Amino acid sequence: MPGRLNSATAQPYVLGLFRMVVGLLFACHGAASLFGVLGGAAGGGTIDAGTWPGWYAAVIQLVGGGLILLGLGTRAAAVVSSGSMAYAYFKVHQPGALWPMENGGEASVMFCWAFLLLAFTGSGAFGLDRLLARRTSEQEQSAPEPQTPVAA
Repeated sequence: MPGRLNSATAQPYVLGLFRMVVGLLFACHGAASLFGVLGGAAGGGTIDAGTWPGWYAAVIQLVGGGLILLGLGTRAAAVVSSGSMAYAYFKVHQPGALWPMENGGEASVMFCWAFLLLAFTGSGAFGLDRLLARRTSEQEQSAPEPQTPVAA
């Protein structure tokens, strides 16, 4: 069993599953804030459109989480999402107390570091990034070489 856990062949699949779970959870936070689903924003309800920083954070959560869930533009979406969570922690949570357990910032910290990991590792298995890259490389390999005209 330990040999399987350290297996390099399982790594992309576990990373892909990790990406999908983290992306889904992040998108759910955005959907709750924007649409009032799943219990709504803090205290219920929705965030008023255009309010800083809550509404913009919710849009980043919904769009970034969706892209990360699908594995489409994973690295870019993860960088933006990680930055938004770092901002959330240092501007919203950290002024209340030093430690995340004291200031309610555990989710922000965990999302920030999870997305930073995905920014460096990529989407793993099951991502549209890999599917599109494979399809592009297959098209390039099957495309005929462009013929250059010969001047006489």
